[in-house]
Amino acid sequence: MSAPLRVLLAEDEPFNLRRLGRLLREAGCEVVAELEDGPSVLAWLARDEAVDALFLDIQMPGLTGMDVAVDLPRPVPVVFVTAYAEHAVRAFEQAATDYLLKPVTAERLAATLQRLRAKAETVVETAAGREGPARPPAPLRFPVRAGDGVVLVDLARTTHFLFEDDAVWAFAGERLRTTWKTLAEAEQALGARVVRGHRHLLIRPEAVVGVRAGDSGRLQVRLAGGAELEVSRGAAPGLKARLGLA
Repeated sequence: MSAPLRVLLAEDEPFNLRRLGRLLREAGCEVVAELEDGPSVLAWLARDEAVDALFLDIQMPGLTGMDVAVDLPRPVPVVFVTAYAEHAVRAFEQAATDYLLKPVTAERLAATLQRLRAKAETVVETAAGREGPARPPAPLRFPVRAGDGVVLVDLARTTHFLFEDDAVWAFAGERLRTTWKTLAEAEQALGARVVRGHRHLLIRPEAVVGVRAGDSGRLQVRLAGGAELEVSRGAAPGLKARLGLA
């Protein structure tokens, strides 16, 4: 029997929070936290505790569910929950795993949980397939596309990686298209040599030459070569810790 899904709930209406929590437990989930606003979600995630999915109300005080999804400090599947169907398009633009309309029914929730479990099993199988007798250290060089082939670029030349236009781009004095298809693949390959800046950004900490406080807990980071980037409020504590600024 597979382990129960560990889920976090965020909903500012106590009745809806209790009801969804009850439905999830009845469906065999472990509810790891029940929170009432967006900042609490980001603070909980910054503790790096295990969670398999987030159920986020879209309209919450402080930060909306959409805001939280943009600022996630680590990739976690998101299910948006709301009373307003018109938010559906934006929800899926945020790469949501699913979208639930209130009042949530047990039948509709079951379909969502099936999708989440399938996603979790795929991640486990992929990770198991990558395991071998010994895992090599994170690479000091990585491949980028060059015509019909690839060339290897020194990580030490690179300041950051950005996911945009359906590709992972490395910035090493110039913008280079890597062979990775997702930022999660790049993060898996590079390991502790990079730090999340936001859901679409990885930063090499040694390339950071300055930081200053931004709006609402964000950081403005200056990199070698002059690039300035914004780090999300959720990722800021991790980067500051790596830089010895925590």
